[in-house]
Amino acid sequence: MDDLLAEFITETRETLEALGQEIVAWEANPADRTRLDSIFRFVHTVKGSCGFLDLPRLQKLSHAAEDVLADVRNGRRQPDARLVNAVLAVIDRIGELSEAIQSGAAVPHHEDQQLIDALAPAGAEPAPAAAVPPPPATAPEAPVATAPTAPAAAMLARAVPRSIRLPVDLLDRMMAGVSDLVLARNELARQMREGQTASGAEAAFDRLSASVAEIRDAITRTRMARIDNLFSALPRLVRDTSADLGKLVALDVQGGDVELDREMIEAIRDPLTHIVRNAIDHGVETPDQRQQRGKPITARLRIAARQSGNQILIDAIDDGRGIDVERLVERAIASGVVTAERAAGLSHKARLDLMFAPGLSTATAVTAISGRGVGMDVVRANVERIGGMVEIESRIGEGTRITLRAPLTLTIIPALTIAVAGQNYAIPRSAIEEIVRLGTQTATMAPVGGTLLATIRGRRIPVVALDRFLGLGGCDAETTARVLVVVRAGGGEHYALAVDAVLDHEELVVKPAAPAIVAAGVFAGTTLPDNSRPMLLLDVAAIAHQAGVRPAGDEAAPRPAPAAAETSEQTLLFRDLDGMERAVRLALVQRIDEVPASAIGRIAGRMRMTYDGLVLPLVAAVDDLPERRLQVLRLSDGSAEIAYPIDQVIDVVAAAPRIIPASRPGPVAGVLPFAGRAIEMLDAFWLFAEAAADQAAGAPATATPLCLLADADDPWTRQVLAPLVTAAGYRVAFAGECGAAEADVVIAGGALADAAADVPADAPVIRLRPEPARRQDDGSVYRYDRAALLAAIGKSVGRGA
Repeated sequence: MDDLLAEFITETRETLEALGQEIVAWEANPADRTRLDSIFRFVHTVKGSCGFLDLPRLQKLSHAAEDVLADVRNGRRQPDARLVNAVLAVIDRIGELSEAIQSGAAVPHHEDQQLIDALAPAGAEPAPAAAVPPPPATAPEAPVATAPTAPAAAMLARAVPRSIRLPVDLLDRMMAGVSDLVLARNELARQMREGQTASGAEAAFDRLSASVAEIRDAITRTRMARIDNLFSALPRLVRDTSADLGKLVALDVQGGDVELDREMIEAIRDPLTHIVRNAIDHGVETPDQRQQRGKPITARLRIAARQSGNQILIDAIDDGRGIDVERLVERAIASGVVTAERAAGLSHKARLDLMFAPGLSTATAVTAISGRGVGMDVVRANVERIGGMVEIESRIGEGTRITLRAPLTLTIIPALTIAVAGQNYAIPRSAIEEIVRLGTQTATMAPVGGTLLATIRGRRIPVVALDRFLGLGGCDAETTARVLVVVRAGGGEHYALAVDAVLDHEELVVKPAAPAIVAAGVFAGTTLPDNSRPMLLLDVAAIAHQAGVRPAGDEAAPRPAPAAAETSEQTLLFRDLDGMERAVRLALVQRIDEVPASAIGRIAGRMRMTYDGLVLPLVAAVDDLPERRLQVLRLSDGSAEIAYPIDQVIDVVAAAPRIIPASRPGPVAGVLPFAGRAIEMLDAFWLFAEAAADQAAGAPATATPLCLLADADDPWTRQVLAPLVTAAGYRVAFAGECGAAEADVVIAGGALADAAADVPADAPVIRLRPEPARRQDDGSVYRYDRAALLAAIGKSVGRGA
């Protein structure tokens, strides 16, 4: 009987998850007989099972709901809001009693009769409890349709996906076996990197890697569930919340077939619920307000899920009033979240991020839904705790988009291994912002008022010396050349971990830590790297909390001089496949992958890399690539991505923006003098143009429009803008050069007045702005908006609208 009861509770819980959505949809369309039949079958099944399992309270409730729904099916009653609310209340009580049976909690009896009385028609006298006839020993069966023929039954069997329930301990055993395979693969990879295996082992290693990936994917999917399980409660939530607030909201759910780890679904459930309630409360206007603004009185809220690589993206988009950034800043200043001086220098994105500040609320009154200042900060903290991110976009009067980014699973994560005081630890890569080395012009560290503060490119952030924090001893952090790992804590604040060395990055299998380790409160689990030595995974949010990390105040963060951004740029140094030491600006590097030789080959007439579900054009320094695993730079210009294989990464440094230009266009833009060495700098625009197979040949130079770049002394203009305009098929001239007065179009940032003598009076001017957001309607173009810039040039010279 215990097994039958457990099966009944499980099936009831699973059905209830989808039933709320069915009832809301039935209320919107009372003529939908299919949904009505689904609800009727549920209460009928519960009633029959309760009679067999001896659950009289559940039987009484389900019997009353069944009678009402039978009247609706037979046309004796019409469904209205009162009836739907009463049926919802009964079904909620059925779910509550089912949970109570499993947990052993007590649920008061007196409310049951009130719920049953609410099912009666309006104006009718509620029947006394004794008037409700007890159900017969054998519940009457609902009318049964004619049994389908054999071919029809087979078709129905194929249409319904087959599934089975698996015990969690069996899945854990399967995942443990896969974990051992992953460790064996990592060990073999380490030996191959150190040259301890024969050359023929590489093919075997590639086969092993492919097998491990396939098995891991198959077993990981046994832990997966459709995100529909997360979305099923949203229609009821939207209905109840909008009704409480007197608003009309239509919910549109997309991507319910996307699959996600069951643990991730539970971790995201509360943040998504809060975002939806927040959108209805703060974002959506009342029907009168929407009518005054020329909008449909029914607002639209769209929840869409999609998979992007190894992440799940969930968008919550409303067409409401949007976020009034200026009002948000005013509330933040009034609440002491930010000073007026600091707020004046914040970008548009940084102002929007004030939504996540702890204790900040834009509600004017405390209600059951909002106004207590506990909200979006908790949402972001909870999402970042599982390795995800929260992004927000908003336009005043048009609406808001909030995007949750979450990993597919928590069992295997990409991590960075670090060393401190002779011990190795792991940090989730999703929490890491950057890695810098002390002792350079880029980063310095000094004690300020008993707290270590690091200054990284003019910005000060607090530092936690990991060896001291963990009680491992160690040297004075401020006098030792160390590495700073800048991480983002759960509350969104940034701080740096001072460590001795950064070792490697790899995918690690995370397992629960022992209770004694968990009690320390700073570790997220244990793992085994490829050397088979147990290693602890650090919880960066917990470390920030225990260390008392607070963002450095305004008085400790001097503003960099206006020319600071021009004195140095973050640059990646690497050794290329031809042995040359080269560099590329770090902003262009999307990520660095280690790929097998089998992932690179000639496809459709050119070299390409097939990896991580993508097929990317590949440009290399040599024609014949070595038959071994390669490190590959994935370079992105914001819209396109290419692969560039290298031998090894050397360092990330701050280098001067000016270079000595090459004598002719090619993969090398010029020479970068750095630390007494001459380093070749890659020409990113030449690489992207070379990789674009559909790049059209430009017109003859004599017929090509001439673009005058007014900011001739700006390094960005010469090194970034000029190659882009040239690659688009235009001629380029700089202010002060011969022939500048014959320009067809002028492109200027802030130096147009200085070049006025060289600018044709009738030439159209395209003004570039440095920030993405347009502060006023001045017709300017964001300088990194490639499409808008090229469209503006084409329109000015008559090549397009």
